[in-house]
Amino acid sequence: MDETHIVRGPPAPHNTSMGTRSLGELFLQILRKAPHSVVLVNGATGIEYTNGDILERALELAAYLRDHNVQRGDVVAIVAENRIEYAITMIALFLIGSTAALFNPNYTSRELAHALNTARPKMVFVSDGARVSLLQAIRSAQQLTSVICFDAVERSNTFADCLRRSSRRFAAHSFRPDPVDVSSEVAVIVMSSGTTGLPKGVLITQGNVMATMANLRAVIEMGLELRINVDVLPWFHVAGGIAMLNYIGAQVRTIFLPKFEPRTYLRCIAKFRPNFLHIVPPIAVFLAKHPLVDEFDLSSVEIIACGAAPLSKEVEELIYARLKVPGLRIRQGYGMSETTQAITYYDGEAIKPGSIGKVRPGQLAKVIDPETSRALGPNQRGELCFKGSLIMKGYIGQQGTGVDPDGWLHTGDIGYYDADGDFYIVDRLKELIKYNGFQVAPAELEALLLSHPAVKDAAVVGIPDERNGELPVAFVVRADGPEVSERELIAFVDGKVSNEKRLRGGVRFVGEIPKTNSGKILRRTLRELVKKQAKL
Repeated sequence: MDETHIVRGPPAPHNTSMGTRSLGELFLQILRKAPHSVVLVNGATGIEYTNGDILERALELAAYLRDHNVQRGDVVAIVAENRIEYAITMIALFLIGSTAALFNPNYTSRELAHALNTARPKMVFVSDGARVSLLQAIRSAQQLTSVICFDAVERSNTFADCLRRSSRRFAAHSFRPDPVDVSSEVAVIVMSSGTTGLPKGVLITQGNVMATMANLRAVIEMGLELRINVDVLPWFHVAGGIAMLNYIGAQVRTIFLPKFEPRTYLRCIAKFRPNFLHIVPPIAVFLAKHPLVDEFDLSSVEIIACGAAPLSKEVEELIYARLKVPGLRIRQGYGMSETTQAITYYDGEAIKPGSIGKVRPGQLAKVIDPETSRALGPNQRGELCFKGSLIMKGYIGQQGTGVDPDGWLHTGDIGYYDADGDFYIVDRLKELIKYNGFQVAPAELEALLLSHPAVKDAAVVGIPDERNGELPVAFVVRADGPEVSERELIAFVDGKVSNEKRLRGGVRFVGEIPKTNSGKILRRTLRELVKKQAKL
């Protein structure tokens, strides 16, 4: 392999598996070590859960699953918001070597039917809010799938019933998970975000999960102090679900919430005094711009980790200016479903707004020319590619592994790395707007719009134009206060960009920007809106 312009992360942490032979055995070891230590807290109710609480219930559920013929390698789906039963179910599945398929509880019955046909779970755990859609999806998918409801629902088999009804008992001191080949055994299936089509089932191995858990343990051992975290990222998404497992694995006390509700979120930060927040760009924009933020004390926050979508340096700077917390550091990471968790992370001492950081330990990266596939040097823009222990096994039902023959995952994201080896995202390869042969990055225009005090949120897409190819058009959510006009915003942007980047498609004011739960803008939805409006 040509080593020219290959960027290497630090050496992988030693003893990734901590001497265990499966992910189930690893969690058993971690949870048994300090049974009375509180590791999860329901932020809405204040109820605390110790390692012992979680392990006891996970073992009870594992026994029930074994009773009902759920075997090693079988798939069991979870369709729910963040809740304690979610974490317990995932760990129970790991204990018996089964695979957890994580489905979005906001999916329509059509989307759930697609997820069911993709992952083909033997059993599904569901919260009450998603139950009707799931049952419709099961009928549509024509699958024989056992359904267990996390909530007490009449004429339904419930989670509480499962914990009571097992004919066997597994004890923490004597239970022994089966040893497996962690590099090939699938631990988790996540559905890719589907911004360009129906979601694909991404296969994440036990070894993938162990590798990202080891990375977090390693940075804590090197001195990064993560005491308490307020977590609102959805656990069905790779950024939230794998992070939740990481926090339990590293014993970071996590205050979890079922969804983002502004006042509840801020109240939890003020009450529980976390020193660490894991967020996505929409929450970053909220922290930077929402007037409610000023009503709460956020002074305990020392680190804000942001991922799942690019965060502009303009929004970073607004957060620093607004919170005014001495020593606050905003750390961007970059990852996707196919990389298990963040595969780059910025942990340098210097403030580098916009950087997604260096390659994680044990991983490789390169930036290639999209036309020639030639690896590029520092400060040259191209497609980001990664290789290493965090890269998925592949996609369900698709030949090949989703990577090239040399093991490189091609992300479809455009970026570069600087002379220090710190990476930056420019935009999605397939989201670039082509105006008169020039490539225009929507993220750049969105960042400019968000820096305007009268703009609450913004998204930019290209609309077809016979003469020029595509024209950039902005969708804007106005902030509270004096209303800004289309003409003002166009002039604001035009004064800061080169000719080809001007908003020739205009500005359209909307109530909200459509996004996935992980914070990615649904540009396809906006393009379809443009088409509909053009027909009127």
